[in-house]
Amino acid sequence: MSLHIGDTAPDFTADTTQGPISFHDFIGDSWVFFFSHPADFTPVCTTEMGRTSKLAQQFAARNVKPIGLSTDTVDEHLKWIADVNDTQQTDLQFPIVADKELKVAKLYDMIHPNQSNTAAVRSVFIIDPNKKVRLTMTYPMNVGRNFDEILRVIDALQMADKYTVAAPADWRPGDKVIIPLSLQGEDAVKAFPQGWDAPRPYLRLTTVK
Repeated sequence: MSLHIGDTAPDFTADTTQGPISFHDFIGDSWVFFFSHPADFTPVCTTEMGRTSKLAQQFAARNVKPIGLSTDTVDEHLKWIADVNDTQQTDLQFPIVADKELKVAKLYDMIHPNQSNTAAVRSVFIIDPNKKVRLTMTYPMNVGRNFDEILRVIDALQMADKYTVAAPADWRPGDKVIIPLSLQGEDAVKAFPQGWDAPRPYLRLTTVK
């Protein structure tokens, strides 16, 4: 199936490197960074697993749980984790889904036949505590993910939810944000008493803390 922003992330049960999980139970009241890999013991994937592990505190500070997926077995995953820890100088603690039969990969449309019939492409799903898909990204098999962008978009989504605003191009925490067009007149004044700059009537920029 093809997943779109705003869809409920499909639930599934699967074995992982930390035991069996039900995905919705795993999400709980957290955000989730769910990301797939073509196979264990592959070079780009190893660097991505290591990078995710090294960002554990940054994900935790944002109430985000990372969870990986590869179309290999738990035993292979555990051997790979040891290799990731050794080559990337880290201590990987998040679970990796074992999906040898491609059930989850097909459920989340991670198999792209023009790339491979058996390996999952580099999919990214950001899922919120309501189990809604908030962002999807798909990378080719030979290009690693940009983790600065993954953290940036999580920050932007959480900020936008908190203040009911939009994030402009290249937004970073502390930058000005956009007041949505749906908020006008006195409602906008009440919501943003700090005021705003408006280079155009449709473009109102303000700051939030």
